[in-house]
Amino acid sequence: MLLKNFIVLEGIDGAGTSTQIKKIIESNPEKYAATAEPTTGETGKFLRRMLSGEFSVDEKTNAYLFAADRCEHIYGKNGVEEMIKNGKTVISDRYFFSSLAYQSTSCGMELPALLNSPFPLPEYLFFFEINPEISLARVNSRNEKKEIYEKIDIQKKIAALYEQVISNYENNSEGMKVIRIDASKSIDEVHQIIKSYLK
Repeated sequence: MLLKNFIVLEGIDGAGTSTQIKKIIESNPEKYAATAEPTTGETGKFLRRMLSGEFSVDEKTNAYLFAADRCEHIYGKNGVEEMIKNGKTVISDRYFFSSLAYQSTSCGMELPALLNSPFPLPEYLFFFEINPEISLARVNSRNEKKEIYEKIDIQKKIAALYEQVISNYENNSEGMKVIRIDASKSIDEVHQIIKSYLK
């Protein structure tokens, strides 16, 4: 199923998805609404604590938790479906494609694929391609505490899995448009590319 007026930006840590979403919202705050995964809900808060390294859970539990948070993201109160019904075009910083890449590094692809199979596809998927060493250098320049996945060996594995995941969806039968973005370009160059499609 395809969810109209739903746009997703995906990429490894430091690819620039959050920066671009801010620019899109600034360009037309009446039209666009921003969301992100993990969400700001209770499940999302729990996941962010786990990602910070505060505690750990089994990787299978991790996959279930991300799927549960995603269910609230789409169908819960003030979720994506509700915002779209209220006339917004919703842009999400990550969606289930990230689970297929990130969670698959530790628990295999089968469980994340099964848990996320019921969720609708976005109308547009922008995939930010970037060398993990460049993106991790951006992360390091923030001088913030790193999350558990923000290590070069893990990011390289995730980048390879992302490529596999995105390739599998490029010729989907639902009509989702997949656009690859060279995320090593400047912020303004990337913004102009995205804007050209959103017109």
